[in-house]
Amino acid sequence: MKYDLVIVGAGFAGSVAAERLANTIDCKILLIDQRSHIGGNAFDYYDANGILVHKYGPHIFHTNSTEVFQYLSKFTKWRFYEHKVLANVEGKLLPIPINLNTVNSLYGFHLSEEELKEFFVKQKEFIPCIRSAEDVIISQVGRDLYLKFFHHYTIKQWGVPPSELDKSVTARIPVRTNVDDRYFTDKYQFMPVNGYSELFKKMLSHSNIDIRLNTAYKDIEKEITFKHLIYTGPIDEYFDFCYGKLPYRSLQFEHRMLDQACFQQAGVINFPAPNIDFTRITEYKHITGQQHPKTSITYEYPCWGKDPYYPVPSAANALLYSKYCKLAEEIPYVSFTGRLGSYRYYNMDQVVAQSLTVAKKLTAQFLV
Repeated sequence: MKYDLVIVGAGFAGSVAAERLANTIDCKILLIDQRSHIGGNAFDYYDANGILVHKYGPHIFHTNSTEVFQYLSKFTKWRFYEHKVLANVEGKLLPIPINLNTVNSLYGFHLSEEELKEFFVKQKEFIPCIRSAEDVIISQVGRDLYLKFFHHYTIKQWGVPPSELDKSVTARIPVRTNVDDRYFTDKYQFMPVNGYSELFKKMLSHSNIDIRLNTAYKDIEKEITFKHLIYTGPIDEYFDFCYGKLPYRSLQFEHRMLDQACFQQAGVINFPAPNIDFTRITEYKHITGQQHPKTSITYEYPCWGKDPYYPVPSAANALLYSKYCKLAEEIPYVSFTGRLGSYRYYNMDQVVAQSLTVAKKLTAQFLV
């Protein structure tokens, strides 16, 4: 089988690259995925009760990039949605990220915004050099709020203490002194009206794109020839783990269908307590806006050893990844991209932006 391009992985990273290259240059593309569906971790489907469910946990689209939003808008209409999350702390459902209402409700205070700023100043600890995920929070709000909201939750989520994780993990979560309870503040916050799977179907409906599912790259690499390979799987796997395995945190999902209209107050509720195995519960109807007499929920249990979801950001892992990067630089006909190919904890819009850039570079090379 002869192709101009072979793309491994039919999630956002691979699908965006496939669509752009199929529509900008006259080339034959093979897009493969070892799963039975396109869409990667953003894949959604209607369960037996007719509820639109995200198979791999909630995927909330948000971005400040007009380019990314306009690009994806070619494949879907949008439903405006601002994501809100609650945390179950000491039997109370409190807004997260931490804000004025969080602190007042937790401690029984009646602080103003200015008084909350003063409270944080008194609570926070001075850390001269912010290195870890733990340092970020303690330096902003102090140890008590850190322990209640972040410490045990982060251990469950990542499998290691926050003191061993890069500061980028918790730097993603702001601390607010007002009552803004939105999880994100991006310019564009929407959900695809008909779901992500429909978005991907439209994105990949091009005669130049052949799709093969239930197919791993190693299974067919000797059967195909190509000019260039875009690899969105784990970079260490491509090199047969020659320097050892990069750790990826995984998830197990417990999907439940319920014979009731509503289960919880928000789309996502976090459970930071150490005596609860799961990290959060998602109820999808809050997120999708679907009207239905029944509902569906998902419990998330972080684990090791299953599908790779989250690269674990630490100094040791960054060093190991750099070794694989040097190998990658020696192979000009392969582009590594996406969360797994780049070993970066990217959001969906960041993955889309990265793949748009990769496609532009390859378009220039092919047109030379």
